[in-house]
Amino acid sequence: MGIFEIVLIVATLLCSLVAGFVFAFAVVVMPGIKDLNDGEFIRAFQVMDRVIQNNQPLFLLVWVGSGLALIVATGLGIAELSSGKRLLLLVAASLYLLAVQAPTITINIPLNNKLQTLDVDAMSERDRQLARADFEPRWNRWNAIRTLFASAASALLIVLLLKL
Repeated sequence: MGIFEIVLIVATLLCSLVAGFVFAFAVVVMPGIKDLNDGEFIRAFQVMDRVIQNNQPLFLLVWVGSGLALIVATGLGIAELSSGKRLLLLVAASLYLLAVQAPTITINIPLNNKLQTLDVDAMSERDRQLARADFEPRWNRWNAIRTLFASAASALLIVLLLKL
């Protein structure tokens, strides 16, 4: 087993862990806090997000490592793979980087950061309602997109590993 195969296995594992993370938010976490009142919802999300924003090391290793490992695997794979396998890797990497990592950086993290600035106790009920309405539908929509594409990219990477 060469360096490319090892890096591809690491990238596949990390991308699959990210897919599982966004999937868990889509089907368990967000539905689980959906029925909380607006203030409780905001507080619950703030607490969960704060764990991530406080640089939880395993989370950072998986999230950042997934993109880096996939970029390295793609760079190595371009030179090493036949055209069909190379295309599979390029599609998986493109899906993952453009439809998982990019929306995370440009949409989900800014929404999280905006929610983190709120002082729920100092807000009126109407302001809590507006803040939640500004956050929840858009965050959930983009998380569903991330879930779909992270899962697809992971499946493609698994198929590629099986073809090696």
